[in-house]
Amino acid sequence: MGLMVEAILQSAIAGDDISAAAGECLLRQRDPAMVAAIRSTADVLRRRQAGDTVTYVVNRNINYTNICEQHCNFCAFRRDAGQGGAYWLSWETIWAKTREAVQQGATEICMQGGLNPEAQIDGSALAYYLQLARTIKAEFPQLHLHGFSPQEVQFIARQDDISYSQVLETLQEAGVGSLPGTAAEVLDDSVRRILCPEKINTATWLEIVGLAHEIGLPTTSTLLSGHIETPTQQIRHLEQLRQLQRAALDAGKAASITEFILLPFVGQEAPKPLRNRVGRDQPVLADALLLTAVARIYLGNWIANHQPSWVKLGLAGATQALTWGCNDIGGTLMEEHITSMAGAQGGTCMTVAQLQGAIASLGRPHRQRDTLYGDVSAVTGSTSDSTGYTASARQSRSHSFTA
Repeated sequence: MGLMVEAILQSAIAGDDISAAAGECLLRQRDPAMVAAIRSTADVLRRRQAGDTVTYVVNRNINYTNICEQHCNFCAFRRDAGQGGAYWLSWETIWAKTREAVQQGATEICMQGGLNPEAQIDGSALAYYLQLARTIKAEFPQLHLHGFSPQEVQFIARQDDISYSQVLETLQEAGVGSLPGTAAEVLDDSVRRILCPEKINTATWLEIVGLAHEIGLPTTSTLLSGHIETPTQQIRHLEQLRQLQRAALDAGKAASITEFILLPFVGQEAPKPLRNRVGRDQPVLADALLLTAVARIYLGNWIANHQPSWVKLGLAGATQALTWGCNDIGGTLMEEHITSMAGAQGGTCMTVAQLQGAIASLGRPHRQRDTLYGDVSAVTGSTSDSTGYTASARQSRSHSFTA
């Protein structure tokens, strides 16, 4: 087995795309020496493909509602309308959160939420989502709006009986700059039937992301790991991302996948059937780091930017991931509810100083980036300094608002 692993890693170092079987072989390693070799290879490839500088983005996450028609078996965020803890932010609240983010130097608003059937304007779901975009872009045109997952695109199209392309093109015209590659969970329908049976299937997720690339709308990519999926299914997920990205780049598309983000499963507040089946509440760091390294080895030739989740792993775990193939430490977020409501212990906000400190602890340089990994030399209108954000940015607002 050691010779096989060595051959796989040598092939990767030589610049080859390793096979699915080789990727699965790496994921199944438990011998400390083999795992260390995988980590070292991922770190070498990270340095070659993305450099030593660790990037971060100053952003704010806005989960505009947790009212959702679906019942994913891992989700502690969703609520029914009228249920305790249900919320739906008003336009005024969304505007205020955005203004506060700009004052703190944000260059990005990330916006995702539940699938709320009542979220319509004049009977149109698309009109509601357009208003979400315009509420931000009308007064803050300089902000990059990173919003609306493939699942939300499918929801809008179904509600209004229109095509995915029409939804994507209209959102883009309204100012959406890129799509989060969430709702992917695991791109294997046998897993999805258990994990998220009401969600879009694998083919639909891939179709919508591909259509976004067709019209010049970049996306990210994710993998929800560490629950019921197997190494075979993890690699199948990575393979489909690799094929999708390769198709976009080979065709010379103006947009493609900008980054890969591993999202380890947090089950502390998840529905009991899945929680009991998984048998633990928090991610296993060793498993997440090994998958992080294998993802770099498997995807790095095509997706150069890899990011851990400090919300799920904690800042210490995310910092370790920077030596297992990651080159980006993510964003400040300022608030986060989907994972924190699941029982994550990583927090909901990071200051710039905290992110820079974590990077500096590794002896590596840092650089603030924009959403698409361009340079941000200065943040216009920022009121933050090296100590981080104001107290108001750290405090979570009440969610008793309605639209």
